[in-house]
Amino acid sequence: MTDEAVMELVKKGDLEKTSILFERYQGMLYNFYLKLSFETELSKDLTQNVFYRLIKYRNSYQSGMSFKAWFFQMARNLYKDHVTNQKNKRSRFSDLEKLGNIAAEKLQDTEQAEREKALYKALTLLDEDQREIIILTKFQKMKYNTIAELMGITESAVKVKVHRAVKKLKGLYFMTEQN
Repeated sequence: MTDEAVMELVKKGDLEKTSILFERYQGMLYNFYLKLSFETELSKDLTQNVFYRLIKYRNSYQSGMSFKAWFFQMARNLYKDHVTNQKNKRSRFSDLEKLGNIAAEKLQDTEQAEREKALYKALTLLDEDQREIIILTKFQKMKYNTIAELMGITESAVKVKVHRAVKKLKGLYFMTEQN
């Protein structure tokens, strides 16, 4: 059963079908938030809140619309609301260090572990929009047409944004790897 078919059932009131969507998207969404915020607890909370919003705003889903685009638009809006309302900005670098250390522990190869740390550090140095486009394309493996629908831009514009973000990330990566 497609995501869109499941969402149609949820929209009609079969809320138990939400569990199917939860199973399919919970890990992907958590990783999306983790790579955006570098905060594990925040990522867990935001993931739960998106599924709460999915149920609450289920009637805003339109038939024929890509479920993934609709779902991630809700996720993006929730994250932007959180950032806007956040009063005490904590240093993301300390959370990044933890994330990098966790990744390093899982990797046997210390050289690979150092590259992972440099990549996460470079990700934090990207602008919010550039980090998001990298996460959606490279980590979430979203197709350009889905991202275009999600962001309300053309597919060509997505390609340009990805190209620029990757170019900047490469520069930042090599800069952080040398330090």
